[in-house]
Amino acid sequence: MSMCSSSESSSSKFWIVHTIVAGAAIAAAIGAGAYLGRYRKFRSRVVGIIPARYASSRFEGKPLVNILGKPMIQRTWERAKLASTLDHIVVATDDEKIAECCRGFGADVIMTSESCRNGTERCNEALQKLDKKYDVVVNIQGDEPLIEPEIIDGIVKALQAAPDAVFSTAVTALKPEDAFDPNRVKCVVDNHGYAIYFSRGLIPYNKTGKFNPQFPYMLHLGIQSYDTKFLNIYPELRPTPLQLEEDLEQLKVLENGYKMKVIKVDHEAHGVDIPEDVEKIETLMREQSFS
Repeated sequence: MSMCSSSESSSSKFWIVHTIVAGAAIAAAIGAGAYLGRYRKFRSRVVGIIPARYASSRFEGKPLVNILGKPMIQRTWERAKLASTLDHIVVATDDEKIAECCRGFGADVIMTSESCRNGTERCNEALQKLDKKYDVVVNIQGDEPLIEPEIIDGIVKALQAAPDAVFSTAVTALKPEDAFDPNRVKCVVDNHGYAIYFSRGLIPYNKTGKFNPQFPYMLHLGIQSYDTKFLNIYPELRPTPLQLEEDLEQLKVLENGYKMKVIKVDHEAHGVDIPEDVEKIETLMREQSFS
C-alpha cells in the first residue's frame, strides 16, 4: 500500500487549513455584511408626533397662544420640520380648534380621544391611526417653540444605537434659579448614559438642602422617542407609585424595568408651562432675531 510522503501530507494539511480559514473569512464577511445591513435598517422609519390638548390645568389653550404673531404649536412644528431624521410629522389632538389651526398652516392632524391620560398615550393612539408603519415615534412637546432640530436628531440616533433601550430623551444643564421649581424636571443618569430617575425636586439632594454650584445637575427636556413596539404596550402598563407621586409619565417606564437612553445637550431650555413664560420666550426670540 502506498504511503503519502511527509511533505505531501504537510502540503495537504496546509491546503485544508487554508481552505477552512478562507471559507470562514468569507462566511464572516457575509455575516458581517448581513448584520450591518440589518443594523442600517434598525429602527429606521421615524415619525414625529406633537401631542396637543386644549384643556391644560396650568395653562388652558396653551398650544394656541400667540408667540410673536404665530400660534405656539406652529412654531414647534416649524422647528421640528428642520430635523433630518423624521420621515413624517403630525399633530395629535382631541380639540377641533387646535386641529383647525394646524391644518391652516399645513400640518397633518390626527384626532385622538379625550381619554388619553398623557402625551405618550396620545402618541400611541395617533400611531395606530397612521397609514404607514414606523419603528420610532418622537414625542415632540408642543410647548417648546425653540426646540433645536439637532436635539430631535440626537435622541433618534441614540435610540437607534441602543437596542437594549426602548426610550430616549435629552437633558441639559440646570440653572440655579430652576433648582427648586417643580415645573422644571430634573434627571440623574448612570455612567453608561441610561436614566436612573426623574423628579420635580432637586436631585441629587445633598444634606445641606441647598443647591451646590459645583455639581452638574441636569434638567430634563420634554422631548422623547420610543420604540414603537414598546409604545404599543405602554398604555397597558398600570400606573406606578413614583409616576403618580411625581406626575411624570417617564417614571412608569423605569419602574417597570425598561431602559431609557439619555443624551446631554447644550440647550437653553425655554418651555412654556405657565402664562408668565410667554413673555420670557418672546423676549428671547427678539434677542435672537427669530422671525
